[in-house]
Amino acid sequence: MSPGFTPQLLAGLWQERRPSGPPVAHRFRGTYADLWVRFHSLPGSKRYPETEDEYAIVLHRYNTVLDELFAGADVFVVTTDWSSTPSGPAGWPSPRQTLHPDGLHWWTEADRDDPDPQFHTYTRLYADRRPWKRGCVDGVLRAVADEALVDVFVTDTELRRIHHPYDGGADVILTTTAERERLRGEHTAWLSSHPSGL
Repeated sequence: MSPGFTPQLLAGLWQERRPSGPPVAHRFRGTYADLWVRFHSLPGSKRYPETEDEYAIVLHRYNTVLDELFAGADVFVVTTDWSSTPSGPAGWPSPRQTLHPDGLHWWTEADRDDPDPQFHTYTRLYADRRPWKRGCVDGVLRAVADEALVDVFVTDTELRRIHHPYDGGADVILTTTAERERLRGEHTAWLSSHPSGL
């Protein structure tokens, strides 16, 4: 286990600090809309990198914001897989285990809304704790850019700031609207031109 971290401790911390919803990254934008900003990964809001030069741009943008959020701090890196049962194998092939071998299972979020159990799904989250260092999650980020991994996020150990990269950009949750506006102002060229910020 990572020093100072157990799955139970992290689950309890999430419930205490983030009671508005589970740690399912694609929901953060709606749950924390007043603290949210989105940055696109490539010029012209291009979704997927196709060349090594474009991958370099994607990783530069991800790491620049991550540095601004977490430099000098420890972070939790969180990856996800899914299954049709709480503890069964992942529902489809994923590089999660290879790219995040130290991730400990700490949360399962069940979706049983469909009356047919055949369509129930279980989102399983895995976390590790590490000192933030630029480039320390580049393998994960590159897989995210290719949509080989989804619902990844990085957060400080107090769960105050969240960086959720996705294929095409990153959703960032800040501590205050003033902090959000400051970060948005530092990277205006990476913002969407759409009024909603998407």
